[in-house]
Amino acid sequence: MQKHSYSLLFILCFATSFLRAQNKPDSIHLTLPDAEKMFVTRNLSLIAQKYNIDINKALVQQAKYWQNPTLTVSQNLDLKTIRQGLVKEDNLGHGGQLDVQLQQVILTAGKRNKLIHLANDQVLSAEQQFNDLLRNLSFVLHTSMNTLYQQQSTFQLYQEELTSLEQMVNAMDAQYKAGNISQKENIRVKALLYSLQTDQASLETQMADVQRDLRVLLQMGGDSTIVVDMPQMTTDFGTPLPLINLLDTARATRPDYLLTQTNVLNQQHNLAYQKSLKAPDVTVGVEYDHASSYQFNYWGLGVGLPLPILNRNKGNINAAQKSIEQAQVQVTQYQSQIDQEVQAAYNKWLISQKIVGKGAGVLDQPYDNLLQNMIKSYKERQVSLIEFIDFFDSYKETKSNRMEQELNLRNAVAELNFTVGKNIIQ
Repeated sequence: MQKHSYSLLFILCFATSFLRAQNKPDSIHLTLPDAEKMFVTRNLSLIAQKYNIDINKALVQQAKYWQNPTLTVSQNLDLKTIRQGLVKEDNLGHGGQLDVQLQQVILTAGKRNKLIHLANDQVLSAEQQFNDLLRNLSFVLHTSMNTLYQQQSTFQLYQEELTSLEQMVNAMDAQYKAGNISQKENIRVKALLYSLQTDQASLETQMADVQRDLRVLLQMGGDSTIVVDMPQMTTDFGTPLPLINLLDTARATRPDYLLTQTNVLNQQHNLAYQKSLKAPDVTVGVEYDHASSYQFNYWGLGVGLPLPILNRNKGNINAAQKSIEQAQVQVTQYQSQIDQEVQAAYNKWLISQKIVGKGAGVLDQPYDNLLQNMIKSYKERQVSLIEFIDFFDSYKETKSNRMEQELNLRNAVAELNFTVGKNIIQ
């Protein structure tokens, strides 16, 4: 009976461990290039926007078609006349009246080609809108990955500090029970531990929000935990890029700026189309009349066109001209905005490089070693509690600031690439 109890207990423990393993969310390690590849193929906003390109390409195809001809058939409904005509031919006709007309509208002044130009402009606009959405969402992806990496690094820092503090608290509990330290000193260290645990918990909630946003961007499962892998940040930044080159690159590659130029082109094509509407379209047709004309079986050729007397499309032409002027002003305004954005991003990049470079070396491994020495010295009663707490708080704040400045530098690189419209810095 006892063997059966042990067997049942073993099975329950194994099942519990198995269920915990099943419920544990999967961790997916991602580098920034891996995330970019997933993002381009999976993001639903990009996929939906890409359909606009195909839609406008279909409209180009539609613009190339000629208008359909119009067929008109008229037959009299006098059944008596129709029956008489079927039996005998007389002056009343052969089987009653039948009239057939076939007409075709012919566009003049190159209207068809101008409509094709307008449709092609819409394709180009859709492509630039897609590229601009890609640029914006890529920036969100980069900054989210950078933020999550910084949060995970800070979480790891907190975890290492918590491990050291927990060991110290356990040792101090034993010292307190032995009467070697005061209750005040014991509680003060525990309060320091609780403060660090609170900071770590707050950080976890922030990480959950960033994880959510990244899973939406990358269309990943809800149980997946993203672990960001990034190379060690270098402090050898090299020679700063010339600002004038960045401004030229932005004007040549920014899809939102190119979209304003496409809008000018579209308005120019629209003006040409509106002017072409002054020329009337020609309607050409043939007509067959069975019995209502001056002779039986009449065949005729017809040509029709509206007379451009009352409406010469002046209002639409004036509106198109004003639209060109408006679009040109928007190009100038956008160019000024881009210059300011690139200038600001460039300055942020230089400032972030400078502050990160100042902390290189001194605030890395040597500072970590100093913390361990302080913990050891406090345990050996070589430093006071106040000195230890002051150093511990300073260490946590300084390391957190160091990681935050590295995040600022990574985001400054992402913003500079974003404002230029091209990955000029990897």
